[in-house]
Amino acid sequence: MQVILTKDIDNLGAKNEVVTVKPGYARNFLLPNHMALEASPQNLKIAEQRQKAQNKKELEMLKEIEKVKAKLLESPLQLVAKTGTSGKIFGSITTIQVARAIKEQKGYEIDRKRISISDDLKEIGEHKIQLNFGEENAFEMDVVITGEE
Repeated sequence: MQVILTKDIDNLGAKNEVVTVKPGYARNFLLPNHMALEASPQNLKIAEQRQKAQNKKELEMLKEIEKVKAKLLESPLQLVAKTGTSGKIFGSITTIQVARAIKEQKGYEIDRKRISISDDLKEIGEHKIQLNFGEENAFEMDVVITGEE
């Protein structure tokens, strides 16, 4: 039996995808739980229209991500931290501080969960951080830490 999925279902398919399942599985689980629709000609047209709209929305989002990425990579992010006489920072720079600096300097509000710091930012100098906007949209950004006078 062919059905159109209305939700992403693990090991079966993605939303708006037409899949073939056993009739009992469709009748007893997918259809009553509103996880799928029967693959009638009318429902197929609706699913196709929804898929086109979803693809258009994803394309627009990718264009926006590319704009943000270009703006973030223009120049390194400047951070100021309190330091001791040896040049070491008191504590370390966190993702919250990086997110705040991006908002202040670049004008974009980025969720701190999208920022990852591979090595601890505990010393003055240049460092790299990773920003992750999805599988294909992860990139590294330069951060320059200076001591507070």
